[in-house]
Amino acid sequence: MNWKQIWNDIVNFFKTNVWNIVIFFAVLLAGIIIVKLLINISRRILNKTKMEKIAVGFIVGVLKLALYLCLILILLSIIGVEITGVLTAFSAILLSVGLALQENIANVANGIIIVSSKMFKKGDYIQVDNVEGSITQINFLYTTIMTTDNKRITIPNSKIVNSAVVDFDSNLTRRVNFIFSVAYESDIELVKKLVIECMKSNGKVLLSPEPFCRLSGMKDSSLEFTARCWCDKEDYWSVYYDTMETVFNEFKRNNISVPFNQMEIRERTDTPVMPVVGEGLPERVEKIRENSVKIDLENSSLTEIFSTKRNYKGKKFKKSKKKNEIIDELKENEEKAETIEMNEHVAQTEIFEKEKDRKKRKK
Repeated sequence: MNWKQIWNDIVNFFKTNVWNIVIFFAVLLAGIIIVKLLINISRRILNKTKMEKIAVGFIVGVLKLALYLCLILILLSIIGVEITGVLTAFSAILLSVGLALQENIANVANGIIIVSSKMFKKGDYIQVDNVEGSITQINFLYTTIMTTDNKRITIPNSKIVNSAVVDFDSNLTRRVNFIFSVAYESDIELVKKLVIECMKSNGKVLLSPEPFCRLSGMKDSSLEFTARCWCDKEDYWSVYYDTMETVFNEFKRNNISVPFNQMEIRERTDTPVMPVVGEGLPERVEKIRENSVKIDLENSSLTEIFSTKRNYKGKKFKKSKKKNEIIDELKENEEKAETIEMNEHVAQTEIFEKEKDRKKRKK
């Protein structure tokens, strides 16, 4: 292999195509910025229509892929690569990759089905295979949901299409179910009356359909009542918790007891030893957090884009100022500690000398 000839070919390539290389990088930088701005404008235009937010996100994703593909083809043509050959090679690669990634292609197809059929919309609370959360995004391969404890879960689109999906927010109203247990000596009619009155007293509970309460079971140590009422979907949890508290208070007010299971209690005679570690709470030392500000050309508004740099400088100045204050405080504490330690050493030395003189006088 003639390395000298290869090196000469590389040097000649850069000499003869120096302007093409400059144009290549200029078009690359400008193209990325233009693509991001076009995606931003497209998203804002689609958001003003009546289209679902999930469909908007999916369309924007397809548009983003198409724009970047066009940018790549333009860059290849600038450096002298034939587009027809690239398209032929790309088709062959796409075919081979498609055979290897059949499941991912199925996810893409099912994502199109989810968006086109309007199975649910962004923000709906759904349940899929014992996983519950609010829909936040649908992309080519996965559907992303956010749980109530702020966990982000991604589910393949094929799993959603081929599974039973429970959409809790598909309708405007929801039914709230309750189960109450009372002692056997309780008045059944009084219990039903109190439960229904508690549900009706809540202004968020719908009066049509009418609230319902009946005896539904006779357990080992209690009578079990089933109660139901209807409310708007956004009031579900507030109605549930408010009704539980109201029923509990009414049961106490009307001397209706709730039975308890039997429990064996033993008195402990020994004294438990609970060792204590440390001398109290440590002094709080604030963590220094660095908040990096990134410009998102696709999602940010023009005002946010042009004001980011100024805000970043202000935050950086405040952060550095706070950091310097903390460092100065730590240095001051260290100096105080060294001074106290030095004073203690001097005092101990004086005490030792006095004791030594006292012993000499006795002798």
